[in-house]
Amino acid sequence: MSSTKKVQNTHIGPQIRALHGALLDIVSLMNKPQRDEELVREAGIALDRALFPLLVSIERLGPVGIVELAERVGRDYTTVSRQVAKLESLGLAERRQSAADRRVNEAVVTAKGKAMTDRIDAARERIAAAVFSSWDPYEVDELVRLMRKFADAMKEERQGGEG
Repeated sequence: MSSTKKVQNTHIGPQIRALHGALLDIVSLMNKPQRDEELVREAGIALDRALFPLLVSIERLGPVGIVELAERVGRDYTTVSRQVAKLESLGLAERRQSAADRRVNEAVVTAKGKAMTDRIDAARERIAAAVFSSWDPYEVDELVRLMRKFADAMKEERQGGEG
């Protein structure tokens, strides 16, 4: 290992296992249908549970290609395309051709969809307030900073391996 590395091999092995365990716990909790149902209920909105993560992803990432959206939510393209069409019929999202590549169909959130995701965000903040109620503000700031750093490093590593 070069001298520029900040983490020693002897330390990282057990830490990676612990990190992986924590991430599995978080992903498991985040993927539970009851969690989405609770969030939708807390937000006071009516939206099918299957459409909920798509709407939020479109709002966060949009305009986003349907293929990329399908990859991000772990569903096949045809299923996501059909679900985006449902969001479109509800007036929450629109599909259009990408300006950069006309072969790409992308989704964008509408004003009605944005209003709904704003309600979801407010509900998420209320729920998170209970989770972080015993944390110091510094700890929350550090968690956010380190999670972003970790996500960015993973994305960079993945993109470096694709080229």
